[in-house]
Amino acid sequence: MKPSVIYVTRNGLLEPLGQSQVLGYLLQLSNDYDIVLFTREKEADWANLPQRQRQKAQCETHNIDWRPSLFKPRRTFLTPLRDMLDSALEVKNAVLETNASLIHARSYLSAAVARWVSRKTGVPFIFDMRALWPEELIVAKKITRGGIPHRVLTLFEKLCLRDAAAVISLTHAASRYLKATYPQELQNKAIEVIPTCADLNRFRPGLTKPVIETHAAIGTMLSGWFLTEWLRNWFELCEKRSPNCNFEVITRDAAVLVRKQIDPLGRLGGRLKIQSKTPDEMPLAIQGHSTSAMFFTNGVAKLGSAPTRLAEVLGCGVPVIVNEGVGDVAEIVRTNKIGVVVSSATPDELEHAYDELEILRRDRHLPARCRETAQEIFSLTAGANKFREVYARIINFNSISTDHK
Repeated sequence: MKPSVIYVTRNGLLEPLGQSQVLGYLLQLSNDYDIVLFTREKEADWANLPQRQRQKAQCETHNIDWRPSLFKPRRTFLTPLRDMLDSALEVKNAVLETNASLIHARSYLSAAVARWVSRKTGVPFIFDMRALWPEELIVAKKITRGGIPHRVLTLFEKLCLRDAAAVISLTHAASRYLKATYPQELQNKAIEVIPTCADLNRFRPGLTKPVIETHAAIGTMLSGWFLTEWLRNWFELCEKRSPNCNFEVITRDAAVLVRKQIDPLGRLGGRLKIQSKTPDEMPLAIQGHSTSAMFFTNGVAKLGSAPTRLAEVLGCGVPVIVNEGVGDVAEIVRTNKIGVVVSSATPDELEHAYDELEILRRDRHLPARCRETAQEIFSLTAGANKFREVYARIINFNSISTDHK
């Protein structure tokens, strides 16, 4: 009989992130564990009945007990707390019903729920942090430092770090920051680093090189996290240095608004495509790119960031241009020689970066090196194996401890 694991996330299984960063792992882990999966689905996604039925069938095929509920938009400060209370009772009942051996909590509010259930039932939990959420909310101006929401979240963070059977971070940079910030709570406790991974069976190099040089960027452009001014400067430089090249931005943001940010004077015209793609269309789209730009705001809030798009782009053998201060990204790019790193978007800095990238792209081994880096660091199978090791260690330790009581 397989051990039972309760997985709790506030992401939806019907959204792209839930597909790549939740289900992708669980499909592999379900070979060794009976999994009960709690998700929070957006109304628009839930309204898509065919997609919902396909997802339910896939979970049933892999013996994953999917228990979705609708995401509740925040109307007052108490809305998330009420939602957490409902979630805590659901998770507690599932633990007792399945005789669960472990609770895997993805992100802060889920971890607060898991900690409460753990204290009530004695079942250990994993705090899978994903990012430094309180700092991200401050930068996004959704909360203020020292305010009540910030103090509540940092209290959750401190208690969950202290009481979790294992802590998982996306980056080594965040791990170092947490150990310096919470030396007492994390004393003698290892932080496992498992970055956001990609299915490299899908994201792989194309059979031929792109016919036309295409510089690209992928993901949300208007959230405040992406440095659209840097991307505008980079595209303008690429157009100057290579007048026949094309440009593509793949995003779910409004194309008109993105174009205003990136090409306000219309210099790139029809050579700049701004469009969305389905998850199934993404591998082929990336295979058509020559380089991919990833410019994000930095600082403490981004120490815990591991962009999913990095794994997908490298898996397709495409080099990148990135900026300093975003998780482990700059270190990975430099160490493996799979792109260039910039510290600013000044003309001189970008000119130098373009020259570096041109030298790299003349290296016939570059696509293979990008692919190998993705396989070594961002493989979905490698990530699932790390989770499997963490699960086994906690369950075995808890079983031995229980036997000796």
